[in-house]
Amino acid sequence: MFIEQKPLNGDRIMLFAPIIALLLAGCVSFGFDNSHKNTAANTVNPPVAGIEATDFETSQIEAITTLANQKARANRDAGASSTAYSTIRKPEYRPLALEIETQVEQAELAMAQQAAESRLRAESEAAAIEAALLETRRKNDAWYRLEQGMQLTPVDNARVKAQLKWYLDHPGYLQRVMERARPILPFVLDELEKRNLPSELALLPIVESAYQAFAYSHGRASGMWQIIPSTGRFLGLKQNWWYDGRRDIIESTHAAITYLDSLAQQFDGDWELALAAYNAGPGKIRNAVRYNKKRKRKTDFWHLTKIRNETRAYVPKLFALKELFTHPEKYQLDLIPVGNQVSYEVVELDGQIDLALAADLAGITVNQLYQLNPAFNRWATAPGGPHRLLLPRDKAEQFKLGVAKVPPSKRINWVRHKIKNGETLSHISKKYRTTVGLIKKVNNIRGNQIRAGKHLMVPTATKSLNTYALSENSRKAAIQNTNRSGQKRIHIVRRGQSLWSISRDYNVNTRSLAKWNGIAPIDTLSVGQKLVVWTQANVSQTVSINQTRPSNALHTLRYTVRKGDSLYLIANRFNIRVADIKRWNRVGKYLHPGQKLKLYVDITSQSS
Repeated sequence: MFIEQKPLNGDRIMLFAPIIALLLAGCVSFGFDNSHKNTAANTVNPPVAGIEATDFETSQIEAITTLANQKARANRDAGASSTAYSTIRKPEYRPLALEIETQVEQAELAMAQQAAESRLRAESEAAAIEAALLETRRKNDAWYRLEQGMQLTPVDNARVKAQLKWYLDHPGYLQRVMERARPILPFVLDELEKRNLPSELALLPIVESAYQAFAYSHGRASGMWQIIPSTGRFLGLKQNWWYDGRRDIIESTHAAITYLDSLAQQFDGDWELALAAYNAGPGKIRNAVRYNKKRKRKTDFWHLTKIRNETRAYVPKLFALKELFTHPEKYQLDLIPVGNQVSYEVVELDGQIDLALAADLAGITVNQLYQLNPAFNRWATAPGGPHRLLLPRDKAEQFKLGVAKVPPSKRINWVRHKIKNGETLSHISKKYRTTVGLIKKVNNIRGNQIRAGKHLMVPTATKSLNTYALSENSRKAAIQNTNRSGQKRIHIVRRGQSLWSISRDYNVNTRSLAKWNGIAPIDTLSVGQKLVVWTQANVSQTVSINQTRPSNALHTLRYTVRKGDSLYLIANRFNIRVADIKRWNRVGKYLHPGQKLKLYVDITSQSS
C-alpha cells in the first residue's frame, strides 16, 4: 500500500483534507463509477482546524483511502508506469504549499494596502479637522487672528527685553488691558486688514493708553490712540464743546490708521521709524535721521540718538508686546477670550438725543452707553453730529423700536426760560450747561442781544447731571474731588494767569496741578475757571512772586519798550512768560515804544 493507514487526529485531517478533495475530483480518471464519485463528494467534509474529527468522518476518509490504494494496486498489476504512481503522490504537498503561500502573500499585500489607505484616510481626516479648527479659530479668536496678521520682523535686543520684562512683571496690567480691548480689538483688526497693514498696530493702543478711551495725557493727547488736538484737526476729527472725535472709537481708529499708513510711506516702509514718528512727530525723527547721516552713522531707529527717552522706549514696547502675543504659551500669558465679531452695532439717528433717554430705550446704564460712545462730552449727542450711537448688539433692536416711537422734539428736554434783567446768553448757557451757539440756533437769534422779559427755549438734560457720570464735566469733577495729601484749596482763575504762574504762586509742580484738575500743563485757562490745589503748607492765595523765589534770586526790573519790541521778544529775552508780563502789567494786545513795563526777573535763570 502506498498510503499508510493510521488514525487521523484533527490536525492531520486538516493536512490531508485538501489531498482527499483532490483525489475525489480525479476519481473519474481512476475508473471509479459516478455513484462512487457522488457518494464521496457528498459525504466527505474535511474538519475545520482546531475541531476534532468525528468517528463518522474518520471512517469516510479511511474508506476513500482504501479505494485509492486498490486502484493504485490495479494499475501496478496492469503494468502502469511509475508516472501513475506519481499521479497519486504528486498533489500531496508541494503544489498546495505554493498555492497557500501565494494566497498568503496576496492577502498580506491586500492587508498592507488596506492599512496604508486607512492611514492616508486617517491623516487626511486629521488634516481636515485641524484645518477646520484653524478656520474656526480664525473666525472666532481675535488673538489668533492678530498673530496670523503680523508682518513686522521680530526684534530681540536689550531694549526690547527690558520692556518685555516689565510686562511679564505686571500680569495684572496685561489682564486689564485685554479686558478693555475686548469690545474694540475686532474692529481695529478689521480696519488693518482692509488696508493690508501689520496687525501689530492693533497693539499700539496698549502702548498709548492701555486701551482706555478716556485717556488724557500731559501733552493734551486724548483717546485710546492719544491724538493731540492739532493732529486731530489735520486728520479731520471734530473737536467742540459737545463732541471730541479723538475719543470716538470709530473715527479715531480711522484717523490713526490713516496717519500711521502715511508715516510708513514717508519713511519708505520703515515701520520702526514710522512708529517713532507717531510718538514724537515726523519732523523730529527726520532731524534725528539727518543728524546720524551727517556723522556717517546708521540711520535706523535703533541707532538714533537725537530722540527723547519716551520715544526711545516707545518702539521697544510695541515689539515686546509683539513677542508676548506671538508666543503666549511660552510666557504663560493667559489670553482673555476675545471673539472676532464686534460686540456693538452702529445705530444711525436723524438728530440729537439725550444720552440718559437713549440708555433707557436700550435697556442699559448711562455709563455703559458712555463706554461705547466716549466722544460725547455732555449729556446729549452733538447737535451737529455725528448722529449715531454704538450700542450692544443684543440691545440695538430694542433701541430702534423704542426710539421710533419718540418724535425728535421729545428726544431732548426743553426749558422755557424767562430772561431777567442783566442776563446774557453766556449766563443762561452756563446755567443750563449748554452753549450760546445752541441757544441762538434754536431761538433764531442772529446777534448777542436779548431783552429782559422775553422767553428762550433752552435744551437741557432730562435727568440730574450726576446721572451723566462720564460726561466731561462729571469726569473732571470726580478728579478734582479725589482726596490727596496736603490741604485742599480752591483757586479761581484771574485774567492773565496760567497753570505755570498759579503753580509758582502755590509752590507746587505744574504737572501735578494739571493732574489734580484733569487737564494738561499746556492747556489754556479761562477767567473764572475753578482749580483745585493741594498744598503742603498754609499758603495764602495772594502770595506774590517774590515769596516763591529766594530773596536774592528775583530782581524787579523797570523796562522801557523799544521800537520793534513785542511781548514775545521781551519774555524770551528775560526767560519769563508772556502771561506773567500781562499779569504784572495792564497791557493790551500791542506795545508802544517808550511804554514802561514792570518785570520780575529770576537772575539765576538768565545765564541759561
